[in-house]
Amino acid sequence: MLDNLYIENGIKKEVIKLAEKAEEMISPVFKDLDYIKMYNQLKVLNAMQQEKLSDAHFTFSTGYGYGDIGRNVVDKIYARIFNAEDAIVRPHIVSGTHAIAAALQAVLRPGDTLLSITGTPYDTLLKVIGLKGSGMGSLKEFGVNYKQIELNKEYKIDIDSVINEIKNNSSIKVITIQRSTGYSWRPSLTIEDIELAINKIKSVNSNIIIFVDNCYGEFLDIKEPTDVGADLIAGSLIKNIGGGIAPTGGYIVGKKDLIELVSYRLTAPGLGKDCGSTFGVIRQILQGLFLAPHITIEALKGAIFCSKIMELAGFEVSPKYNDKRSDIIQAIKFNNKELLIKFCKGIQKGSPVDSFVECEPWDMPGYSDPVIMAAGAFIQGSSIELSADAPIRPPYIAYVQGGLTYEHAKIGIMKALSNIL
Repeated sequence: MLDNLYIENGIKKEVIKLAEKAEEMISPVFKDLDYIKMYNQLKVLNAMQQEKLSDAHFTFSTGYGYGDIGRNVVDKIYARIFNAEDAIVRPHIVSGTHAIAAALQAVLRPGDTLLSITGTPYDTLLKVIGLKGSGMGSLKEFGVNYKQIELNKEYKIDIDSVINEIKNNSSIKVITIQRSTGYSWRPSLTIEDIELAINKIKSVNSNIIIFVDNCYGEFLDIKEPTDVGADLIAGSLIKNIGGGIAPTGGYIVGKKDLIELVSYRLTAPGLGKDCGSTFGVIRQILQGLFLAPHITIEALKGAIFCSKIMELAGFEVSPKYNDKRSDIIQAIKFNNKELLIKFCKGIQKGSPVDSFVECEPWDMPGYSDPVIMAAGAFIQGSSIELSADAPIRPPYIAYVQGGLTYEHAKIGIMKALSNIL
C-alpha cells in the first residue's frame, strides 16, 4: 500500500528501491545521533527550568518594550544553553546574515582588520564586508580592513598561516570562522576543528576576538563554539535553533562586554538591550527552542538519507552518508544546469506549502549569481524546513537542508530524484 501511495505521488519505482537500499545502509549511523539529541534536549530543558520559565514570560509588548520579562528570560536561557556570559535574541534580527553583520559592525572600528580563516565567506556577507558593492555602508567603507586565509588541502584551518598572519599584522581585531559549508564543496568544520584553532590563536594573542558563524550548526554536537572558547557567535531562528516554530529572528551570544556592544548596534548607543518590543512571539521562540534538539536531528537524518540515495543514483555528494557532520547541509553535484533546476523543482513539488509552484532562478538580493530556491515552507525562507537552493553556476551544486520530520525529508528527496530520472 505504501509503494502504491508513493507512485500516486509521482515517485518512481526505481527510486523506491533505491530508498530501501539507502535506508538499510544508513540505519547504523542514526543510532549515534540519538545520543546527541537526548543530550541537547536535556540541556535545553535544564536551562528553561534553571531560569524558572513561566507562562507569565509569554509576553506581548509593544512600542519601546520596556520591562519585557519574556525578552529578558529568552536572553538568559540562550546564554545558559551556550555556556556564555550573555545573549541577545530578537525578532527584529531578520536573518543569519543580519545577526552576523550586527556582531561584526558592533566590535570592529576604523583601522581594525577582520581576518577570515575559512576562506571566502557566504555570498550574502560579501557586501557586508565590502568585497562587492559600494555605497551601502560596508565594513570597508567604514575603514575596516579585510584579509582571508584559505583552508588547506584537507579542508581544515591552515593554522600555521593563521599564526604567521597574526604575528605580522597587529591590526587584526576579529577572526571569523564559518562553521557551515555555505556555497562551497567542502566538509563543515567540527567543534574539534574550531577548538584546535581557537586554542592556537589565543596562545599567540588572547585579545583577538574569535567570532563563529554558527548558522546550520546548532545542536549537531554536545558542544557549541562558545563551549570551546569562541568569544561571539551568531545564528538565525529560522534555522536549527528555532525548531520550525519561531516565525523570525536571530541570536548573538558570547562575552558580556561584546554583547553590550552588539545591543548598541541593534538599537542605539545608550539604549542597548533595555528596549525592543516582541509582538507576542516569545512563546513561539521558546517552544521552537524546546523542540530544536529533536527537529535538528530529524533534519540531519534527512541529509544523511539524501547523501546515500543520491550517491546510489550516481551523483557525487558531500559529505558522504557516514562522514562526521557539523551542519545540516547536503551538497549534490550535478554538473548540469537543467538537472540542478529539475531537482530543486522536485523538492518544491514535495513541499506541504506551494507544492504547485514552479520555482525559477532569480537575482536574489545579496547574491552574486542567480539563485534557485525551493522552499515550500510554513515560514518563509525557513532552512530547518525541507528546502534546496543553488547558485546557477558551474559545477551546478544543489544544497539541501532541513525537514521537520525525517519522513517528510525522505519523501521530498525521493520526489526530487524522481523528477530528474
